[in-house]
Amino acid sequence: MMPIDSVDKEKSKRYFDTYTDRATVVPISKFKIDEEPQKPKVIRNLILDELLLDGNAKQNLATFCQTDLDENIHILMDKCIDKNMIDKDEYPASAEIETRCVNMIADLWNSPVSSDTIGCSTTGSSEAAMLGGLALKWRWREQRKKQGKSTDRPNIITGPVQVCWHKFALYFDVEIREIPMEEGRLLSTPEEILKRVDENTIGVIPTLGVTFTLQYEDVQAISDALDQYEKETGIDIPIHVDAASGGFVAPFLQPDFVWDFRLQRVKSINASGHKYGLAPLGCGWIVWREKKDLHPDLIFNVNYLGGNMPTFSLNFSRPGGQIIAQYYNFLRHGRAGYRAIHQVCVDHGIYIAQEMKKLGIFDILYDGKGGLPGAAWILKKDAKVGFNLYDLSERMRSRGWQIASYSLPGNASHMVVQRILIRHGFSHDMAELVVDDLKRSIDHFAKHPMVSGLTDEEGSTFYH
Repeated sequence: MMPIDSVDKEKSKRYFDTYTDRATVVPISKFKIDEEPQKPKVIRNLILDELLLDGNAKQNLATFCQTDLDENIHILMDKCIDKNMIDKDEYPASAEIETRCVNMIADLWNSPVSSDTIGCSTTGSSEAAMLGGLALKWRWREQRKKQGKSTDRPNIITGPVQVCWHKFALYFDVEIREIPMEEGRLLSTPEEILKRVDENTIGVIPTLGVTFTLQYEDVQAISDALDQYEKETGIDIPIHVDAASGGFVAPFLQPDFVWDFRLQRVKSINASGHKYGLAPLGCGWIVWREKKDLHPDLIFNVNYLGGNMPTFSLNFSRPGGQIIAQYYNFLRHGRAGYRAIHQVCVDHGIYIAQEMKKLGIFDILYDGKGGLPGAAWILKKDAKVGFNLYDLSERMRSRGWQIASYSLPGNASHMVVQRILIRHGFSHDMAELVVDDLKRSIDHFAKHPMVSGLTDEEGSTFYH
């Protein structure tokens, strides 16, 4: 074959095709930047070709994050690609929209002063959670100093939480007292929380939509228990609700479930706009009950970007498109639209749970009712099958589906759960397709059983 360099240059100019261009017939750069530039459309296509290996986002039933975005969000994101949310002096309209979103969310979560509270956007609920944790620590530390007491042993009490709270505890020198899961009790309870609180507890962190089971923890019962604890001890312990997923579900589908600022002890709430808030990836929110609940020492004022701007974040420069898209969703859908979208998703989760139960080999851990849209199950202890749930997840990948299987933390680590999440963009037809493929995979293992051994810490199965 004639080397590409020896092809007549004039002939090459007369005939151009993306896949005859030089960049397509040599290895793509992976370790250093090439000396010469390349045609932009050719490089774009090469990168898009590689991204095909990421799979179909619609079939990703493992992620909480929104993957279905309408054309108007794409337009808004494109128009906002150059907007830096930190520079409120240069982008005052974007800053105003962020404030409107904070006020709308505060109202959604029943803040007593929703039009005059304080909050901010973040890159996601993990950053927002850390900001909430920092506010709890500063509040506790100030109270301890006024009492003349030590401030060197702060702790937080949580149920089974997402890794961001372990990061918060490590990064900001706070002990995390995570209530371990037990078979028969997979959520935190007031009784378990009261066993662990003391004068060094900066806050209790219930989760509205536990990552492992999709269920809501009973924030009101926890708040009532802490009210009684304060009466008996004089120790006032605030609540921060990690509503990463449930914060944009419960207000629409379970409005009578009391978990938010209707409880005076709830001082702050974090949520992901890019989960059930329907915004693109990179959008989170933190809102405090009232301005006084965020210590002023945590707010920085900078003036070197053109104006005097208060800021409270772990990041600095960040894109504004996600916040604009969040505002678009609030205006576009309204409460009725969010309610309709999430109810459809819940219905699909309930259907899948019912179909899995009919198979007779699963115990349904979460049936899709009362929490996040989705379902979760475990294999029955006496199920005589030729696979484990890791095998089943791996088999489903051959059909394009990504379904999470994982062992539970704490004292329930012997329990392996399979979980399906339903998000906007999922239809009943797709629910039937995933059920059919699950049945087809189970039938495959009946004919070709896997002999499974131990699993490593990441859940990879070893066969022998």
